Amino acid sequence: MFSNTQSTREVTCIACGETLPRSEAREYDKYGNRWERSGKEFEFLCKACDNASSHLPRDGLEELLVRANAGERDTRSFLRRYLALVSDSDSAVE
Repeated sequence: MFSNTQSTREVTCIACGETLPRSEAREYDKYGNRWERSGKEFEFLCKACDNASSHLPRDGLEELLVRANAGERDTRSFLRRYLALVSDSDSAVE
């Protein structure tokens, strides 16, 4: 995501925290559709973190993580919420 104190030409990798030129970063769309750009604000990964991540389909996973407040609560609370959501048949991830 863009830092308020930096030029819009620099971004921060959401995985490792490295600040790098936008031209050297990969866009990350937490909803899985980076081609539909209207009204979106993208986050970014450095090339090393992007290459290390899985590019397999993850239908429903990102929405589930958002609903479980990933990154916004402590690990124990997140896991408790995540497990409750995955046990709900409407939240099953493909």
